[in-house]
Amino acid sequence: MEDFRSEIYPDQESAANVEKPGGLRHFLIDVFETVLLSLLLFLGINAVSARIRIESVSMQPTLYEGDFVIVNKLAYNFGEPSRGDVIVFRYPPDPEREPYIKRVIGLPGDRVSVQEKKVLINNEPMLEPYISAPPLYEGTWIVPEGSLFVLGDNRNSSSDSHSWGMVPFDNVIGKAEVVYWPPEEWKLLNQVTAVAAEPVLP
Repeated sequence: MEDFRSEIYPDQESAANVEKPGGLRHFLIDVFETVLLSLLLFLGINAVSARIRIESVSMQPTLYEGDFVIVNKLAYNFGEPSRGDVIVFRYPPDPEREPYIKRVIGLPGDRVSVQEKKVLINNEPMLEPYISAPPLYEGTWIVPEGSLFVLGDNRNSSSDSHSWGMVPFDNVIGKAEVVYWPPEEWKLLNQVTAVAAEPVLP
């Protein structure tokens, strides 16, 4: 009768010939690779997006204080802003301040009017289901080339274009896309309105 033995446990001579791993050196290489990969991912994500915390009441009821929003920094590298977009930008009178977040109302060449508690673009009224209350102020503005006219959804408690003017394209950081925190407030911030009106400037 032939005798067989299992290969599950190698004999001492075979085990002695197995090269042991590098120990601490191997561990340090693993840690370095993990840190490097994490750093590259972090830099890559920050290159295309930003995360901001809402600090004011100016965009209620769309956004509330304490909401966290993801901003697409590449949104306008491949397209133009549209009416209804929620954008993040550097405050024109003082770009060093914390960024502002408002809704795009007027595009280059548009004539924006606020009359009798309504916003009109090139004499066409906007449908605005997102605002907290109709505006109590009035005025008329022509949006120059290379700029945007923005308003907060909380029209009567917002520092925006009706009080300090236009937002140059160069000040735009990106388009707000998603509310991701708190979880119960999760939602997409899509364009919700458009006006079929032509700009008045050539």
